[in-house]
Amino acid sequence: MRRLLPLLGLLIGACAPMAPESVSRAANAATVAPDVSPPLESRFGAPDPVPPQAANAQIARDILDLAFMLESGRALPVFTRFEGPVTLRVDGKAPASLAPDLSRLLRRLREEAGIDITEVDRGEANITLVPVPRRTIRRELPQAACFVIPGVSSWREFRRAQSAGETSWTEVRARDRVAVFLPADAAPQELRDCLHEEIAQALGPLNDLYRLGESVFNDDNVHTVLSGYDILVLRAFYDPALRTGMSRGEVAAALPAILARLNPAGAQVPDRQLAPTPRPWIEAIQTALTTGAPMPQRRAAGEEALRLARAEGWRDHRLGFSHFALGRLLVGSDPVTAEAQFRAARRVFSALPDARLHEAYADAQLAALALRMDRPEEALALTTPQEATAKRYENAALLASLMTLRAEALDALGRRAEASEVRLDSLGWARYGFGPDWDGGAQKRKLAALDPARGS
Repeated sequence: MRRLLPLLGLLIGACAPMAPESVSRAANAATVAPDVSPPLESRFGAPDPVPPQAANAQIARDILDLAFMLESGRALPVFTRFEGPVTLRVDGKAPASLAPDLSRLLRRLREEAGIDITEVDRGEANITLVPVPRRTIRRELPQAACFVIPGVSSWREFRRAQSAGETSWTEVRARDRVAVFLPADAAPQELRDCLHEEIAQALGPLNDLYRLGESVFNDDNVHTVLSGYDILVLRAFYDPALRTGMSRGEVAAALPAILARLNPAGAQVPDRQLAPTPRPWIEAIQTALTTGAPMPQRRAAGEEALRLARAEGWRDHRLGFSHFALGRLLVGSDPVTAEAQFRAARRVFSALPDARLHEAYADAQLAALALRMDRPEEALALTTPQEATAKRYENAALLASLMTLRAEALDALGRRAEASEVRLDSLGWARYGFGPDWDGGAQKRKLAALDPARGS
């Protein structure tokens, strides 16, 4: 459940509390046209996920919390997954970008996760993708961009089941049919990101955990495509040693052998013993990132989240994210303090094995502030190496933002021909990341103003 806001505003997405029984992705603030040409599969290249960086003991704890709990905190009584081959169908007219992105994802699920999943053209399917207008989704779940519901295959069935109180995952004892509702008029990257998380949750984990460093199953909205960690979780979910109906204790007993077989390197990784995330920190960070709340309330919540992170003694990405969120809230009113928060976030991220993408976001913020403070050389040094990170993690929105920042730095250094070339190269990524109606000139002017808060 999550969604990144456009990075040209240099924001990080707002994670908001969800309806208790839904499994969804938090909404994007942008409204854009649905199609993009050409698809970017060849430009991203072959998927190159980073292998899991966590110890198998930690991954086992994570899988149990992902499989047996909802985001609301409610427990799930039994382990569920699809048994046997899985079919998937797209219902209705889909945006042009959906087919190549779905094809790429299904290939990864088959080849990397070992899940027997096939797209069909007609008839009943285990997973039905239902593109609907964004406004239709928001009428039901105002903070969601997309969501997955058990036991239905259409919007009409969902509404009928909702009225009858039959959409709760806590009542599911076996998975046979689920529907994933997607925003048909979203930017291509947002639509793809919804495909990755919601199909993964339709297949397996229903929870999101802030303690996961490199995963789409995390409400910090940083990762947008399935990571190496996520693929391992799905492989474990569909291992022959597990089956639908098992209890938490039974799954816990089976996981050590499963992970030793699937991820032998994880036996050599030190267990960082990441503690569960307390509810007060979750509520504080959600308030800090909720754009509809008054700014003083958000800043107070950001300060509280950082205080709680320090009180917990965290040294993981949650501490870095607390610094990052507070920096975002201060960037318009107090750029000097905001820069200090982003530097603190970057120090935390750079010391971790699973926070390269977090680090790239921090560098983007620092580069924007460096330009604002007339330090173009620093902005150039921050953005250039992180473009490879954004590309490896298939984040076109972040890549376009980094390239735009680099072009601004080159302009400021008098290297105008290079700046024009970088800006031109960024257009395809921007149209995929932000939508085909993305106005490069208007966005460049916003960025040149170097006041990210103005766009929020």
